[in-house]
Amino acid sequence: MQSVQDLATAVQRVVANVERVIVGKADSVAFSLIAVICRGHILIEDVPGVGKTVLTKAIARSIGCTFKRIQFTPDLLPSDVTGVSIYNQKTGNFEYRPGPIMAQIVLADEINRATPKTQSALLEAMEENQLTVDGVTYRLPEPFMVMATQNPIEYEGTFPLPEAQLDRFMMNISLGYPKPADEMNILDSHQHHHPLEDLAQIMTAEELTLIQTQVRAIHVDPSIREYIVAIANATRTHANIYLGASPRGSLALFRGVQALAAMRGRGYVIPDDVKLLAKPVLAHRIIVTPAARVRAITSTSLLDEILQSVPVPNAWVGGGKGR
Repeated sequence: MQSVQDLATAVQRVVANVERVIVGKADSVAFSLIAVICRGHILIEDVPGVGKTVLTKAIARSIGCTFKRIQFTPDLLPSDVTGVSIYNQKTGNFEYRPGPIMAQIVLADEINRATPKTQSALLEAMEENQLTVDGVTYRLPEPFMVMATQNPIEYEGTFPLPEAQLDRFMMNISLGYPKPADEMNILDSHQHHHPLEDLAQIMTAEELTLIQTQVRAIHVDPSIREYIVAIANATRTHANIYLGASPRGSLALFRGVQALAAMRGRGYVIPDDVKLLAKPVLAHRIIVTPAARVRAITSTSLLDEILQSVPVPNAWVGGGKGR
C-alpha cells in the first residue's frame, strides 16, 4: 500500500497532464479528478466550445480507461444507450450486443436533449454499476464513470434533468471562458495540431482502482462528519429552499473531502476541504422555492449563506477537537 504522499504525487501527475490540454482551469480539473477517485459522476454545465468534451477525453486518456461518447438527441432510444438483444438464427438464442454505455468513461454529450425515457436508461448504470436488458443483468467495467454535458442557454428542444437524475451526479461544475492570457496559450498550443493527440497515459485503470480503495482510509474526524451533516441539514430547513440535499449528497461530500485531502498529501480532512467542495457537490441537489427564484436567489448563494452560518469545527491532526 502506497503512502498518502505517493498517492498525492500520482494524482497530481494526472492533473498536470490534463492541464496540458485544459488551460487555466485548475479547479475544474481537480474537481473532475476528485469525482473519478470517488467513483462519482460529473455534470458539466456550460456554454458551447469551452472544452467540456476535451476535458472528458483528456481524463480518459490520462488514466488509460476505455472511452465512449453518446450524442444525446430527441430521437435517441434507451436501447441506443444500453444495447440490445438480437436473435441469432444459427444458435437459436438471443445475443446481447453492448451499447456505448459499456465503457469505463462514458461521455453523455448534451444529455438534456434526450427524452426523459432515454435519460432514465442511465439511472441504474450510475447508481449500481450494472445494466438490465431484457431481464438479464450485466456488470459494467471497473472503474465506471459518466461525465455528462449540457448547455444552459439552449432551452429549445431540451428536457430538464429530473431530481433523481441530478442527485446521481456527484458534482456539477462549469469551465467558463478562459482568461485572455490562457486563451493566447490555447491558440499557440493548437497552431500545428491538437494537444490531445500527444497526451500520454499517466496511470493504468488498475492503479486508479487501487487509489480509489486507499482514499477511503483517509481520516475524517467526528467533528468534521458533524459539520457535513449540519450543512446538509441546514439545506433542508432553510426558508428559501424547497428541496434540500439528500443523504446521498452528504455521502458524496464525505467521499469528496477524503479525496481532496489525499490529493493535497494529507491523511486527514480539515474544514476548508468541506467548504471548497460544498458548492460543486450540493448546489445542484438543492431546489430553490419559486418565491426565492423570482428574487434571483440561487442555490449557490444560499450555500454561501449556510456555510457562513453553520459553526466551523476546530479539528486537529490527531483526530480530536482542538483546545
